[in-house]
Amino acid sequence: MADDKAPRAANIFDVARLAGVSHQTVSRVLNDLPNVRPATRERVEHAIAQLRYSPSPAARSLVSRRTRTLGLIAPAVSDHGPTRIGMSFSIAAHAARYSVDTVAVVDDDPGGVRAAIEGLLRRRVDGIAMIVMDIGVLEMVRELDLSVPVVAAASSSRRSPLLVQIDQYRGARAAVRHLAELGHTRIAHIAGPARAADAVERVRGWRDELAERGLPVVDLAYGDWTAEAGYRLGREMDLEPGMAVFASNDLTALGLLSALRERSLGVPEDISVVGFDDIPEAAFLYPPLTTVRQDFSALGALMVQKLLVTLEEDQEETTDTPLPTRLVVRESTRSAVRDALEPSASERVQPL
Repeated sequence: MADDKAPRAANIFDVARLAGVSHQTVSRVLNDLPNVRPATRERVEHAIAQLRYSPSPAARSLVSRRTRTLGLIAPAVSDHGPTRIGMSFSIAAHAARYSVDTVAVVDDDPGGVRAAIEGLLRRRVDGIAMIVMDIGVLEMVRELDLSVPVVAAASSSRRSPLLVQIDQYRGARAAVRHLAELGHTRIAHIAGPARAADAVERVRGWRDELAERGLPVVDLAYGDWTAEAGYRLGREMDLEPGMAVFASNDLTALGLLSALRERSLGVPEDISVVGFDDIPEAAFLYPPLTTVRQDFSALGALMVQKLLVTLEEDQEETTDTPLPTRLVVRESTRSAVRDALEPSASERVQPL
């Protein structure tokens, strides 16, 4: 049977790839703007003809009109961090008299992100903000050269004017430092997904802090940010009294606490636990969770400010320095050196 599916129409990214130029250069040719070399213009026009690309009126006006609309590309997840960043971005944008056009995408799909960018450009947004979780998408974002300003909330050890971020690396080191200073010498880590940018930076911080203190870099397991993963790994990992666990986020820590209770390991009597994020529920867990606080609201507002630096002449330049984290010490951590007369939680549980 013949495939009656219509072929996909070429878009501006296809033209840019075929011509070997940036998306911004194609926009300049479409809008007949200066500062394009004749040879480059000819190459772009040839690619347009070859692909039979027909730009919409909206595409032709990408660099010539302002709509006071910002595009926001966010991962299609309900996690606390991305949700709060997106909410704060919208609040800050509206305060600056911009509307927000939000698109949710699968967070590990560079192709989906490209399609979302193309869609926002067709709707003539003045700038685009992205909340990036996956390292593959982050690499794709680094290569973008668009006709509108772009900013991405993404964790990376490489500084870039494109990025705004919270300092995951130093936050992780602070968590491990706290546990080491309590006397713990074996500190496990339940990480987030291996391709998650935040998880990569937290693993790096965990490793470096242990290495600097001469402690063994062992007991690393990868989860998926969920309480289910924390529970499963808490049941599977080789955890013993006197150890500590740095959990990739507070939901992972929540599942871990449940698993440890089922194993008759007390927190913090037997094992100290530190989370990351300081979600609103962290203070009300049992025990209240020691964690690393991130200011998601400040990050969302900073994304807007960074876009406005380009769009509004009266805006002050923003810094590329990552926003700091803060360790919040509660009751899920304690000294690894107990009174010799004080039994551990596992010792207090008598067999039936």
